[in-house]
Amino acid sequence: MYPPRADTRVGPHISSRTCLLAGSTVSALIVVGAAVLAGQQPDRARTEALARRAGERLQALQREAERLASEERTLLNDLRKFEIERQLKDEELKQLDADAAKVTAELTATTERMEALRASEAAERPELSSRLVEIYKLGRARYLRLLLSTPDIKRIGQASRTVAAMAKLDRDRVASHQRTLDALKATRATLEERQKALTGVRAAAEKARVAAQRAAQARSDLVRDIDRRRDLNAQLAGELQTAQQKLQVALRDIASGVPPAEIAALPLKPFRGVVEWPVRGEVRQRFGWGNSKGIEIAATEGADATAVHDGVVAFAGTFSGFGNLVILDHGSQTFSLYGDLLEIAVKKGAHVDRGQPVGSVGPTRSGAAGLYFELRIDGQPVDPLQWLKRR
Repeated sequence: MYPPRADTRVGPHISSRTCLLAGSTVSALIVVGAAVLAGQQPDRARTEALARRAGERLQALQREAERLASEERTLLNDLRKFEIERQLKDEELKQLDADAAKVTAELTATTERMEALRASEAAERPELSSRLVEIYKLGRARYLRLLLSTPDIKRIGQASRTVAAMAKLDRDRVASHQRTLDALKATRATLEERQKALTGVRAAAEKARVAAQRAAQARSDLVRDIDRRRDLNAQLAGELQTAQQKLQVALRDIASGVPPAEIAALPLKPFRGVVEWPVRGEVRQRFGWGNSKGIEIAATEGADATAVHDGVVAFAGTFSGFGNLVILDHGSQTFSLYGDLLEIAVKKGAHVDRGQPVGSVGPTRSGAAGLYFELRIDGQPVDPLQWLKRR
């Protein structure tokens, strides 16, 4: 018999082992790869959700910026109109003041003329009165005796004319005085009416000027407030864009199979006014009431108290005055506090997503079920109602 060939038995045996080892390696790689992919799926989903939320909020901030810009343009147009109106009223007031000064001067001159006329009349009255009494008290007989007392008959006509002329002069002087006095009285009355009318017109013009000035000041204040809000809007949009860029980098790393070292968190400040409520219910106690630094929301005992924003649990336990308390750190000295919990559902150091339960509603110090909620921005307590979504 021929001895067996070494290569006919050994060769196939080596090939089988090699195939088995290769197959095991591939299977192991597939399993590891699947595990890695499975482990990356939550990170990818969460990162995509954060990036999507950041994009939606950026669009909202952009719409808000456009609305503020449009509102500012309208206010600036109104401001220019009110400034022009105020300037016109200033010119009108200057003209009215000039007219009033002229009327006052004329009124003063008229009054002085009346006083001078009265003084002249008072000085001449004794002599005039005496002469008039002598001439008129005896009537025509007085003129007759005057004529008869004339020694020269030729001068009777001249005497008669003289007496008549004197009487006429006296009457004319009295009448002239009276006419002048009446005219001055009428002029004074007219000037006083003009002065009164000018005072009324000036008061109305001054009121209109003050109204225009106040309206212009109000618009100026609104413009300054809008500028402040636009600056804040730009700052918040910048913070969101930075976070969004980090999220995009994380998404690229995940897509290339590189696990992200850390998934960027979204800042809370850009979400002012649209933050979700931690629990359903009516506000039982407002911010500042009784020196309260938060609000108390009436809710059903046992209901979930959820995180209003992504964060890390900074504290989870019992705290004096707050009962069972959870504090979430949202970064940049921004925190949310959930007090009077019946049970705590998270542990210190754990990452919590927005909307994730942090505990359940328990009884408050008053005995009624509710949640104490506090918000701190830049380390300082703020009114949560200014940050929570309106409902």
